[in-house]
Amino acid sequence: MLKKLLEKNPYQLLATAAFVDLFILCICWEWFISPLRPGGSWLILKGIPLLFAIPGLWKGKVYTMQWASMLILLYILEGLTRILEAGTNFWMALLETILATIGFISLLMYLKPIKQEAKAKKKLQEKE
Repeated sequence: MLKKLLEKNPYQLLATAAFVDLFILCICWEWFISPLRPGGSWLILKGIPLLFAIPGLWKGKVYTMQWASMLILLYILEGLTRILEAGTNFWMALLETILATIGFISLLMYLKPIKQEAKAKKKLQEKE
């Protein structure tokens, strides 16, 4: 298990961890830490899209990483919007923004060499 973990790209691991942590944060925040309504709210469902991305990120699927990099921007925007609230919501929003930003940057860093390689292949094919 540890050997498989060490074989993975560090950016892939960081992105996966950020998505898992962000999912846990979303659920906890809207369920019992500081829900909009006592007892939780339907906003808890905002974490579900993250679940669809986590297996693909773990497996290193490029297509999943591409759409996940667009998805994570929604969480950055929500965090930046809710950071204006007071009390616990401020800290939860700050944590959400940090986790989402780490996930986004990790995805970009993982995808950058893959995209460069694809562009180089395309140039070679065009020259032939």
